[in-house]
Amino acid sequence: MSFLKKIDSRFGDSTLWQLIKFNLVSFSITLLQLALANLLPLIFDGLTAKLPPIMRPVFRPDTLFEGSSPYVVDGVVTWGYVLPFFLSNFIANLYGYFMNMKTTFRGRGSRRGLAVYLLILTALILFSTWLQGWITARLSATAFAMLARTVAAAAAGLVQVAVLFPLEKYVLFKKE
Repeated sequence: MSFLKKIDSRFGDSTLWQLIKFNLVSFSITLLQLALANLLPLIFDGLTAKLPPIMRPVFRPDTLFEGSSPYVVDGVVTWGYVLPFFLSNFIANLYGYFMNMKTTFRGRGSRRGLAVYLLILTALILFSTWLQGWITARLSATAFAMLARTVAAAAAGLVQVAVLFPLEKYVLFKKE
């Protein structure tokens, strides 16, 4: 029996052990998210469709960019800017939901729980997407420009861990 399996069988329901496992899964989520955050712009950078009016107050060009940007058309931020951040978060966290259900909390998910998770995740990702955009914009004009997307994705990941661990442990995969 491997070292981790021994620990898991002994401390499986301990909150501290679950937090450690959650962070190990989060590390794999982060790696996936970082890879996607850096690869998806290659696909979406040419997308110049403007964000819908409901999203424009959140993704304001004057807040996100200093000067002109290829991600702004007629004064409106484009989907080409938002989609890589949103999709990298969404795909990575959906993977994380199933990994944490199976390995961290050893629970059973429900359709209702998944729907709640997706609703909260969407709101969290919209905030994280804005946060990533804001951080990327601030770092793009500095010596850290090459690391801007990576730093932004890592910061968003920290916010998400703070929200998702308690949600998954105490609500979605709570032991009866």
